Amino acid sequence: MKARPKRLRRTAPVLAAGAALALALTGCTRLETVSPSSVRKAAADAKAADQARFGTVDCRKAKCVALTFDAGPSGNTPRLLKILKREKVPATFFTLGRNHIEKYPELVKQMAAEGHEVASHTWSHKILTKIDKAEARRELERPNEAIEKLIGRKPTLMRPPQGRTNDDVNKLSKELGLAEILWTVTAKDYTTDDSELITKRVIDQTKRDGIILLHDIYKGTVPAVPGVITELKKRGYVFVTVPQLLAPGKAEPGKVYR
Repeated sequence: MKARPKRLRRTAPVLAAGAALALALTGCTRLETVSPSSVRKAAADAKAADQARFGTVDCRKAKCVALTFDAGPSGNTPRLLKILKREKVPATFFTLGRNHIEKYPELVKQMAAEGHEVASHTWSHKILTKIDKAEARRELERPNEAIEKLIGRKPTLMRPPQGRTNDDVNKLSKELGLAEILWTVTAKDYTTDDSELITKRVIDQTKRDGIILLHDIYKGTVPAVPGVITELKKRGYVFVTVPQLLAPGKAEPGKVYR
């Protein structure tokens, strides 16, 4: 259940913002990604940004950043939710199905009730580019159905395991109404339990419109979150969900955002 980024195959011109993030791709030679700022700019009108429980933020004006968590919920998630509630910080949770959604259904409900965005990280973390189309469809459909049963709506966002995607995954995502969300900041918290190091890695990499990748399944991650929030707030950042980051634009199914 580790979103291990690897190296992108680069093409000219070099990909813009976020290109430093290394991702392995299978089945395609070029990854087309869309930045949050371009989504906002392309929005047809100036409707107010999506409103979450923690209030409305206009990321056309504010220095926004999205805090995202993969592969939960887990036994660490209740502590994380308390921290986020205390700090009035919304997050986006890319939840796993097997052993997570099915084991902690009440936490999924709590995420939604407290204003967080509940998204999909597939059912069992199989690499979508390495399995056939029928199995990939099941990996995406099952969490959609489970999440809808718990919170009354299907997710509109998904994060492919290890960030691996290709044209076939894009097409399938479009059919299922899912936009793919990658990341621009990774603490590689699957490699260390050192909370101070995790905090430092996040702080050092974060820029405006950043999408921060963390995992609430690892021992050192949740204790690092208060330090991340405190320092980024000091630097003028405002925390939002991924949909808020794109507002007044919206993520389109089948497209990849970073």
